[in-house]
Amino acid sequence: MIKDRLKHVDKYLVVPYLALTLFSIIMIYSASSYSALNDYGNPHYYLPRQIIFVGMSYVLFLLALFFPLKILKNKKYVMIGILITALSLGFLLLFGREINGAKGWIETPLFNIQPAEFTKFTVIWYLAYILSKKQKIITENFFNAIVAPIGLVSLIVLMIYVQPDTGSAFIIVLIGTVTIFASGVSPKLGTGFGLIGVTSLLGLTQLIKVYGTRLFFLNENRYRRFQGFWDPFQLAEGAGLQLVNSYYALSRGGLLGVGFGNSVQKTGYLPFPYTDFIVAIIGEEFGLLGITIFLFVFALMVSRMILTAIRSKSAFNSILSIGVAAMFLIQSMVNLMGVVGLMPITGVTFPFISYGGSSLMVLSVSLGLVANVSARVNYQRAQSQL
Repeated sequence: MIKDRLKHVDKYLVVPYLALTLFSIIMIYSASSYSALNDYGNPHYYLPRQIIFVGMSYVLFLLALFFPLKILKNKKYVMIGILITALSLGFLLLFGREINGAKGWIETPLFNIQPAEFTKFTVIWYLAYILSKKQKIITENFFNAIVAPIGLVSLIVLMIYVQPDTGSAFIIVLIGTVTIFASGVSPKLGTGFGLIGVTSLLGLTQLIKVYGTRLFFLNENRYRRFQGFWDPFQLAEGAGLQLVNSYYALSRGGLLGVGFGNSVQKTGYLPFPYTDFIVAIIGEEFGLLGITIFLFVFALMVSRMILTAIRSKSAFNSILSIGVAAMFLIQSMVNLMGVVGLMPITGVTFPFISYGGSSLMVLSVSLGLVANVSARVNYQRAQSQL
């Protein structure tokens, strides 16, 4: 079984994964060296930690690759997963460590755990389970089929939003939306909801411009992010600081970059250069060409996830794969759009590249499961050709 699984796994999933995670080690070392020297007196502080995270993620990827997918289809385990997620989010609200105004981390003796990252996968898992069970109902009565999933996902999103973690809440909403509409809804209905969503988003943005913090869901910190997005150079010493220095990093990089390790913006100008804004440092050091190659590798990996979802004949495996692909695509787009000023900064990291153990491990398990599905699909295709 091990030999067959390795033989038939999609290499265009595995090779980009290895390339991106190895690239993350050298980029986090470069982007974090100045901050690590200032904060800990050691420029190498983050390097061994990222190496350990990457090593652990490889183990988790392999476990997911060989994991029996039928266990994920068991209702009992799905409910246990949801319960653990709800308890961890509740514990976070009461006892979580507050960083930059948000209670997003649970401290442990070894490292901090970010429950929002695990929640993304739990939502995908739950939706794959429940929607695969309702395939016939979805085609006959779409709205009745999605009431329960939307209710549960909305409750989870609310628990994350009040931390407050707007970025993760926003991503989970989009993941849920894509997963639900990819599960069998008619193109006409999907297009209609898409137009409603875009119109609502534009209307919400206008409301925020007019009423600001008078809106019940918008605190001062969140409103400052919108102000920094609308007029970053006017607020370059405050809310626009990150975006302005991100622009400087990208413009300084030009076409070919200034060379590995030679970034200026990471030396105290750009906050969080090894997490939220690591792509800006990649642009500064490797230029437009470097970013293009890096994004091509990432896009190749995501496209193969989507292809796996299309080829799979199992409803659960297909929805799971498309949900994971949506997570990667949405999270990367939210990060990139924040870096280049196309949307307010959310604090969302770039998959596989930014520093962080929780995110790397969850993404590795998720990708491992899609690779698991791809191996099964490729094996079945090979058998059918015999």
